[in-house]
Amino acid sequence: MDFNRVNQLIEKTEKTIDEAVKFNKNEELFVGVDLGTAYIVLVVLNKEKQPIACEMKFAQVLRDGLVVDYIGALNIVRELKEKLEERLGVELYKASIAVPPGTSKGDAKTHKYVVEGAGMEVIKVLDEPTAANAVLQIEDGVIVDIGGGTTGISILKDGKVVYTADEATGGTHLSLVIAGNYKVKFEEAEKMKMDKNKQRELLPIIRPVIQKVSTIIKENIKDYEIDDIYLVGGTCCFEGIEEIIEKEIKIRTRKPSNPFLVTPLGIAMNCCS
Repeated sequence: MDFNRVNQLIEKTEKTIDEAVKFNKNEELFVGVDLGTAYIVLVVLNKEKQPIACEMKFAQVLRDGLVVDYIGALNIVRELKEKLEERLGVELYKASIAVPPGTSKGDAKTHKYVVEGAGMEVIKVLDEPTAANAVLQIEDGVIVDIGGGTTGISILKDGKVVYTADEATGGTHLSLVIAGNYKVKFEEAEKMKMDKNKQRELLPIIRPVIQKVSTIIKENIKDYEIDDIYLVGGTCCFEGIEEIIEKEIKIRTRKPSNPFLVTPLGIAMNCCS
C-alpha cells in the first residue's frame, strides 16, 4: 500500500473541513455519509473523486453501529447537508453509506432511511472496511475498522474481500474505562481520550480494551495467512494503539496519518451507480 498517496488524500480532506475547494458547479459530485457511533461525517468529492468539502458533528445517536435515535440522526445529517450545500452553492441529492460488516438488512435500511429522510437518495450501501479499501487499495491483508461502537474486520486476497466480521467493542469502551478510572463523566472522558497530549498517559489504562480488540482480530484471522494489518476508524487515532495490537498478534500493524477520515472518504468514492 502506498502510504504517501493515502496520507496526501487524507490531508486534502482535512483541509476541506475549514475551506471548500473550488469546483465546476455543473459537474457530478460524490457524497459519502458515515453514521458513526461517536461522529457523523459527510464528505463531498468532485468528478475526479478528490475531496472538496467535509463536515462532521459529535453524535450519540447510534450504539454499536445501530441507529437508536432515528430523529436525532436524521436532524444531524440534514444539518450537515445544509451546511455543505451553503458552502458549495449546490444541492446534494445522492449519497453512499456504509454499515458494520454483518449488519442485518433491517438495520441497514434504517441507516438508509436516515439519509433519505435528510433529502438524499442512497445509491449504494457497503460495509465499512470495504469502503475503507477504496482509499487504501490493499490487495492482500486485513483492514480493521475500530469505530466508536464496533470493530469491523475485512480480509482481502488478490484485492477481493474473502471474509468479514464485526464485534461490539470500540472507542466507547475506551471512554468508559477512562471515565471509571478518573471518576469523570463520559463526555469528559471522550475529551481526554482525544487529547493527543494525554494519550500516552492513558495508554496503560485503555490497554486491556485494546488487548480485547487484539484478541478479536486474532480469532477472526486465525485461518488465513496475514502479513499486514491496516487500522482505520476514529479509535485508531489513539497514539500507540498499533503498537499494542502488533505486540499482541505479532503481525505488522500500520495505520495512515488520520485513520478517522479513511472510511467516510471511501464511502464517498463509492457514490456511483
